Amino acid sequence: MSAALATPLTSADRCDRCGAQAYVRARLHTGGELLFCAHHGREHLPKMQDLAVEIHDETSRLLEAARQ
Repeated sequence: MSAALATPLTSADRCDRCGAQAYVRARLHTGGELLFCAHHGREHLPKMQDLAVEIHDETSRLLEAARQ
């Protein structure tokens, strides 16, 4: 699942689990959304596949930043 038209995540978006910068957004069938850092995204997204309408993953930005 991906969202080509999803609003990009910013540094103001924080992980719902730990408060770190969010790089993953899961929009739920129920209308809510969950934000995750890369670590918690890897941990929780496999479980979210059935619950999410869309998943927007920007963790590739971490690799881009590391290369600079």
